[in-house]
Amino acid sequence: MQLALVNNKRVEAFEGGRGNCPICGAVTIAKCGSKIINHWAHFRLKDCDPWWENETQWHRDWKNNFPLECREISHTAPDGEIHRADVKTPTGIIVELQHSPISDKERISREEFYKNLVWVIDGEEFKKNFKFCHILPDPNSALGKDLVWYKAKHDDLIPVNENGMFYRISETRESYPEIPEISKSNLEAIRGLVEGHSIRKIFKEVQDNHIGHYQFDWKKPRSTWLEAKCPVYIDFGGSFLAMLETYDETGLKCIRYISKSKFMYDVMHEDKVENIAKKWFNIKEWVDAQNFNFDKNG
Repeated sequence: MQLALVNNKRVEAFEGGRGNCPICGAVTIAKCGSKIINHWAHFRLKDCDPWWENETQWHRDWKNNFPLECREISHTAPDGEIHRADVKTPTGIIVELQHSPISDKERISREEFYKNLVWVIDGEEFKKNFKFCHILPDPNSALGKDLVWYKAKHDDLIPVNENGMFYRISETRESYPEIPEISKSNLEAIRGLVEGHSIRKIFKEVQDNHIGHYQFDWKKPRSTWLEAKCPVYIDFGGSFLAMLETYDETGLKCIRYISKSKFMYDVMHEDKVENIAKKWFNIKEWVDAQNFNFDKNG
């Protein structure tokens, strides 16, 4: 734990410190040193929250981007169940910072418990298996609505933005007028009848309609994140997060780049996780006033 109660105040660990757990009230002792992250530990028992994982420097760095009063907040369900959220913002959004793999069961339990939850996961351990592929157009643009993309496969021998294949809904409708209501939602009716095209044919048009979406190829994926009901943002380092999204009605998975500064602004100001990264306006003055530990202008 980063914070424990000392004289009824939540404070960080200090050399020789003793305090109490904010959840269970048990005695905690400070663990400090040059080779460990300063933290509090229960004196006689394991952590009282089974969802809590050992804190890494990545966890601590992320927590420190938030005001002290937002960190390690106890959340109580109507039935009395209590857990300690990594971060709870003033607007009620829960931010869970996840470094280690977790099971579907635990992920579902946390999502159902917190509800208004957003995940930030550490991508450092699997980034070698996660390859960014070609850009995608805005799914709500006229171009995006007309194209159906094949699932991309990363190939080191092909430039990233040349390794994309698609077919056009409009072209298929013209070729097969006898098939009613050809759309992205009834692809089984036209499978095998379409003509595939390379992204090279329309790359400039795709580029002009690009707002941050990319295909990806994830070898040995941590599949629970692809099935999550709450938003998932992957931190591969740098000043951006990769948000996992479903691109369109075909169910194609994609990522969308969101700056960490924009993410921080939204979780501190929006009251629902579904509103994160939805509205765009100038936040420079607010960002400049923050003491973030990442590049704010990346």
